[in-house]
Amino acid sequence: MLPSKDVVAINEVVLRDGLQNEPNFVSTEEKIRLANSLSRTGVRRIEVSSFVSPKAIPNLRDAEDVFRGIERVPGVTYTALVPNERGIQRAIECKVDEVNLVMSIGEKHNLKNLRMTCAESLAQFKGIMGALAGTAISVNGTLATTFGCPFEGPQPVERVLWAIDTYLALGITGITIADTIGVANPRQVAKLVALIRKHHEDLPLTLHLHNTRDMGLANAMAAVDEGIRSFDSALGGIGGCPYAPGATGNVCTEDLVHMLHRCGIDTGVDLEALIDLSGKLSDILGHQVPGYVVKSGTSSRLYA
Repeated sequence: MLPSKDVVAINEVVLRDGLQNEPNFVSTEEKIRLANSLSRTGVRRIEVSSFVSPKAIPNLRDAEDVFRGIERVPGVTYTALVPNERGIQRAIECKVDEVNLVMSIGEKHNLKNLRMTCAESLAQFKGIMGALAGTAISVNGTLATTFGCPFEGPQPVERVLWAIDTYLALGITGITIADTIGVANPRQVAKLVALIRKHHEDLPLTLHLHNTRDMGLANAMAAVDEGIRSFDSALGGIGGCPYAPGATGNVCTEDLVHMLHRCGIDTGVDLEALIDLSGKLSDILGHQVPGYVVKSGTSSRLYA
């Protein structure tokens, strides 16, 4: 469900997209503590983990244990990325609220990322939708590399619209368009969002941005101006695409919330709580995080 036109929903992806690139394993206990703390900040959705092969993403090998250990807060949706039919039964057994399916717009990236053609991904999705029939689990579909593929370059808007129509025909109810490798610019974002909303005015649309080239927040603001009211982001700005060289860094949650609040846009999120959690994230990971506000403080900060 879309939030009010006056409120922007924040979907936290640090536990999945953020941790998937980390070289050192983050303990199950730390993940559970982080999920429980994030649940009380006011974020709308938390992508808790992914039911992917442990060989592919070692840091997410404890997906079941994390899901079973978290405290679920009413009003927060707990979601998991499911790349194929092998993962869906694991998701059902863990009683996820929502499944997130991902296919790349770029065929070459889909082959690299998922080891499938787009047609093969869609066939998997059909099986997943069948397995979910009769459950209360909702389904969101993410379109990766929407704004550009690292192997093919910019993607035709007709292909984006085709993918959205195909997702909806499968019964997927929410769509996320993703700048997976951080190549989008504000004008490109505004143009594509406006086109999608022209074709699907009431579609629950989320934007997943990366800050690889320091345009993430500008892109987010362009999307807000075009009516987007739901964003993925990662605490501390960590993460990135493991199958695109140099594509590091999700849009930072606390930086995004700070910008929106300073622009007079409500998120329902406790910014100070986010900043506090981001400060602790460096200790968990063993390195500094890319976020700015955690280092500088908010722009309303005063000095003696």
